[in-house]
Amino acid sequence: MRRIALLVLALAVSLLSGCATDVRNEALTRATNSYASAVRWGDWEGAQSFIDKDYAKDHPLSSIEISRLGQLRITGYDEGGGPRPDGDNDMAQVVQINVVNVNTQSERTVVDRQRWHYDAEKKKWWLMTGLPDFSPK
Repeated sequence: MRRIALLVLALAVSLLSGCATDVRNEALTRATNSYASAVRWGDWEGAQSFIDKDYAKDHPLSSIEISRLGQLRITGYDEGGGPRPDGDNDMAQVVQINVVNVNTQSERTVVDRQRWHYDAEKKKWWLMTGLPDFSPK
């Protein structure tokens, strides 16, 4: 009888952990898709809502940076193979973003190395690396 109870408990724990993983993965898909959509459409305020609050506080956007973002049009956003695990509650993804400066009409490609962290309490993914760096190199 005790073996059956242990077996049932082990099965219940494995099912619950599978459900938690599904919730986490679905939240990641929603977050990365919504963030990508915001960037594609130049919705920088919307994109900023995915950035970790501590990162945003330590790296505030200046009015000049906001103005520069307004001069850009995104023409491509390629997530490659998508996010890959990078620790227990972290995912990393490399995105290639094609951008056109509306003033110069010059197009270039920016590589954005994103790191996402899962907040288990809030069941939410946060972008830990901020908005893409579009400054000319």
